[in-house]
Amino acid sequence: MRIKCLLAAVLSAAACSTQHKIDVLKASDAQARLVLPAKEQVREIKFGEQVRDTLQVVDFEGQEMLIMNAIRDEDGEMVATDRITASYVTARFRNVAERRGSVNLEFQVIVPKEMQDSKWQLRLDPDMFVLGDSLRLEPVIITGRDYRKAQLRGYQQYQKFLDSIITDTTRFINLRALEIFLERNIPQVYAFRGDTTYVSDEQFASAYGVTEKQAVDHYTYMLWKRWNRYRAGRKDIMFRRFVKAPIVSGGIRLDTVITNANGDFVYNYIQTIHTRPALRKVDIVLSGDIREQDKRIYTIPRSEPLTFYISSLSSLADNTEKYLQKIISRRVEANTACYIEFPQGKAGIDETLGNNPGEIGRIKGNLRDLLVNEVYELDSISIAAFASPEGAQKANEALSEKRAHSASGYFASYVRELKDSLAAAQGAFLSLDGGKAMHAESPEIQFQGSSGGENWLMLNRLIEQDPAVSARTKERYRQLCEDWSDLDLREKLLSHEEGYRYIREHLYPRLRIVKFNFYLHRKDMEQDTLHTTELDTCYMRGVELLRSRDYEQALKVLRPYGDYNTAVACVALERDHSAMEILNMQEKNARVNYLMAIIYARRGDDRNAVQHYIHSCSQDPSFIHRGNLDPEISSLISKYELNLDK
Repeated sequence: MRIKCLLAAVLSAAACSTQHKIDVLKASDAQARLVLPAKEQVREIKFGEQVRDTLQVVDFEGQEMLIMNAIRDEDGEMVATDRITASYVTARFRNVAERRGSVNLEFQVIVPKEMQDSKWQLRLDPDMFVLGDSLRLEPVIITGRDYRKAQLRGYQQYQKFLDSIITDTTRFINLRALEIFLERNIPQVYAFRGDTTYVSDEQFASAYGVTEKQAVDHYTYMLWKRWNRYRAGRKDIMFRRFVKAPIVSGGIRLDTVITNANGDFVYNYIQTIHTRPALRKVDIVLSGDIREQDKRIYTIPRSEPLTFYISSLSSLADNTEKYLQKIISRRVEANTACYIEFPQGKAGIDETLGNNPGEIGRIKGNLRDLLVNEVYELDSISIAAFASPEGAQKANEALSEKRAHSASGYFASYVRELKDSLAAAQGAFLSLDGGKAMHAESPEIQFQGSSGGENWLMLNRLIEQDPAVSARTKERYRQLCEDWSDLDLREKLLSHEEGYRYIREHLYPRLRIVKFNFYLHRKDMEQDTLHTTELDTCYMRGVELLRSRDYEQALKVLRPYGDYNTAVACVALERDHSAMEILNMQEKNARVNYLMAIIYARRGDDRNAVQHYIHSCSQDPSFIHRGNLDPEISSLISKYELNLDK
């Protein structure tokens, strides 16, 4: 009884101690907070070292000037001074630069010693606010030593419970009693104890009147087995009973165990985010709670937000529209080909033969579209007919010429009939409308037919592309074309090849084509050529990609232009060598000088970097403020006290 009272007193004292610490914490100003880390220094400064950074540069007017760290003394004179580095940064915002389409947000999570206790666990949740949306970042967990010990004890107790669950089912069987039963009552079965011969349960039962399962069940501790099964089914319940505060194993940025609270806890947090076109700033706040065992004993108030203003090199893009010089010709030419089949040795057109209905209909459709076109006027049409190589070359040339003239006459007749029907339709419309024709009758369209001869060029292409023609036949065909310029002899030798039958039956018919060339001119255009400009949509798409911070795609589009915007994309992707080659060929305006200053700063060439930055600010004072947004320039401003706006 005395021990119980003593234990109750200890527990009560511990509870009072915890509540007292929480009350003190609520009354104090000590809170977990977010702060900005001090910016990196250019180099480590040893104690007592004199540091005076001095540069000799040339300003925009060509005058030499000296850049150094300096302050104004009591007499108003500027004197050099050593740099003093601040220990803490109290600002609530910082400018950060986007590079390669992403930006690193660096901040510190600080937990004062008053919030640390060996029996507590602090769960700190940074929340990021971007474009109206919130995103919870990975938490930072700070665990006291005694809290972690309690966690581990819970896991140990749970492991003991798991170890108590029997997995070997033979432990539930009274094997010795079963053997005695078999030896006394069924010696034949007992003989099987050392035999590996398989005996089915049916054979076992038919021979001895009892199944193996029945025999085993009789000597099984069923109550013990059921109790074990019951315990196995309570794994989740027992885990929650023993492990009241599970150890978080995933989705956390840090889980550390502290042994004492001698000072403030500081964690450097770096969050990388991918930028988006409209992203200009990001806010981060901190909240969380304090836990003791499985209870939340204190809710940590939300901290003041840290604000990161994101600067991007995409804002340096030149949005000036680029135009292309375009020459428009009055005369225009279009062409097409169709497969008109002719009876063997004949030149007349048979509209019903083979695929002629579809092919002839397609050409008629083209002619109709050209005649009613509002931009172009059809002047003339040249028609060339081609023949396949079988037969004499001269006969084929003569036959193809006749077929060309036949096609010219056929389609010329169609055009005349079509123009008459269109004129009649226009007259009927004007009569109903009460108007009158606005244009004089269009001139007669000229048709000219010519022979294309045997179509060997097309045969070359068809044989090379046809997978049904063997490699040997293709090689023999190439050799024949090289060795024999006499087309009749070439065709005769080809006819002896093993693949000739396939070529004649499947490829020769495709050679008998009729080609149409349509010659047109633009209506209402008197000059032969007209020079005009149009927006270069390809270039402007590259600029849009650049402004959207899709630098890889922007560079693919802009690379052929090799201009200032191409250099911006290269600098954003840190391809400084390519960017410098382009910038050296540009006019040295404020933007070009500023980009060159960034590149020189990356190379560690402070002199050229400062000089180009000063030039850019002289040309455009807005770059004085811009310099604070890019880390390459802001480090120079800090290092050399470049307060150009003073």
